[in-house]
Amino acid sequence: MKISRRRTAHLVAGLALCAALTGCVQMPHDGPIVEADSKGEIDQQLGYYNDPPPPASGEGPTEIVKHFLDAMAANPIQVSTARLFLTHQAAANWSPFDRTITYAESSLPEGVDQVGVTLNEANHLDERGAWLGSLPRAQEHMTFPMVKEDGQWRIASAPDALIVPEVWYEQNYRQVSLYFFDPTSQILIPEPVFVPRGQRLVSSLVTALVAGPPKGLTDVERTYVPTSLKVSATTRVRADGTAEISLLGKPADLSPENAALMVAQFGWTLAQDPDITSLELSIGGEQVTLAGGTTTFSVDQGLNYDPTVLQSSSLLYGLDDGRLVTGTPGAFSRVDGPMGASDLGLSDASVSLRATLAAGVSADRSTLYVTRVRGAGSLVDPVLQDGTDLLRPTWDFADRLWAVNRPEKAQIAYIADGRSRPVTVPGITGKHVRQALISRDGSRLVAVVQSRGRDVIRVSRIGYDSHGRVIRASHARTISAQLDPGVAIKDIGWASPTSIAVLARPAPTISELRTVPVDGAPAAIGSISTTWPGKVRGIASSPTATDPLYLWTKDGLIDVTSRGATLQRLPDRLRNPDYVGG
Repeated sequence: MKISRRRTAHLVAGLALCAALTGCVQMPHDGPIVEADSKGEIDQQLGYYNDPPPPASGEGPTEIVKHFLDAMAANPIQVSTARLFLTHQAAANWSPFDRTITYAESSLPEGVDQVGVTLNEANHLDERGAWLGSLPRAQEHMTFPMVKEDGQWRIASAPDALIVPEVWYEQNYRQVSLYFFDPTSQILIPEPVFVPRGQRLVSSLVTALVAGPPKGLTDVERTYVPTSLKVSATTRVRADGTAEISLLGKPADLSPENAALMVAQFGWTLAQDPDITSLELSIGGEQVTLAGGTTTFSVDQGLNYDPTVLQSSSLLYGLDDGRLVTGTPGAFSRVDGPMGASDLGLSDASVSLRATLAAGVSADRSTLYVTRVRGAGSLVDPVLQDGTDLLRPTWDFADRLWAVNRPEKAQIAYIADGRSRPVTVPGITGKHVRQALISRDGSRLVAVVQSRGRDVIRVSRIGYDSHGRVIRASHARTISAQLDPGVAIKDIGWASPTSIAVLARPAPTISELRTVPVDGAPAAIGSISTTWPGKVRGIASSPTATDPLYLWTKDGLIDVTSRGATLQRLPDRLRNPDYVGG
């Protein structure tokens, strides 16, 4: 059985983004979506053509409201027709790109002076196109005050939002990632947003990147792109695959180092368009130049800042009779460090991303040890003691080790430089936590939490200072609403830098494997969604696109990303096989 898998990675991002997603994004007037009449330039979109008519003479209040909603689903995208259903004052004040609301169905409009409409299964996104989840129930019913202007019914006030059917978005918008740096400027962090499909993808990506990181995440990620700039209409892609990016505003006073980091952000973001291989950048009419006088930059310019960690190991690690082993399916051997050479009675283990350090949990799950993967004489350091039911630890790019103690009332800590530091994560700390993962870039902590008798997946954003010390964690959001309620979650792992592989068990003899976007948005077409007969013990997954995703069964490892879902036998005593990071 062949299963398609969507991965977000630098070399395959263009292919991954062929998937259609439900969502939206604010498009500034000088960016990829413009308000225009039928003679103006409008971005060409995919999907059915829809040119909604303007108000007809004599239409009643309910007809005006219905046709106003219909007009927002124009294709090609434009809101000029929708404005015609508003009074002159309301049209001048209406700001439809402040946010977006999608809905599965809507009721028929009812009323005269006040026309009401109820939206069913409504979701919303912010002005940047970031997914916010379900629309608050109190906002599902909308009321439109009606007045007569020049003898015709018009809407006197409308919500500052683009309100459209979710099916329309599936055809006209897609999810991409904007790339920002971590606070130490060592690694890029992907930030998912939705942008329109069509011919102006480059302008969409550049406009969204220039807008900067989301509000409230300034200690999670930073940008080297000046946020005071505007995107010029001359931004385009040449036939040779070079994106010419022209930004309007005062030329930035960037050091050579900061200019290189800015180019890396543009390179990673624009690489999601498969037609782009390089870029040129000007600010206020001045060409950006890097060391050696280079003005044309490959989109691979920032490969060293790969969110999956460029030098991370692609080998599998596990425990064989309590000792750490490594290899590929069918070819495992003990590591020559203390955890492989000595019987430490480990119950669980994980290995750092570059495979230099190993963390092991004692048999009684009370002590967490750290040592080197190689070198039998290396010191075995007990970095956390007197614990209770310690969960498997997890590593980020900076070799910070994250641990969960007392999972029924979870205590979370990270270990750096041999010192354990507690971290309070609202929505996760103090809850019943069954598993936790840190993203390789260190910006997201994901946990399986038992809430009201069922498993949910929550994600928190982690903030750092410029030295890489944790300073806070955001309140964790639930991102697993798309999973069937009440289904037990058996294992999770990173499927890409922006999605989680989830192993669930909907029935005693059936296992289900799915991917969940890290922002909680609907999963893309092409994401994993499959069932498997029997009890699958766990998964081995990695955010690196070239690493296969395995199901761990009693018979061995099954590569579900290969044609035929091939089975690889494992040593009889091997337990918890997984990639680096944990």
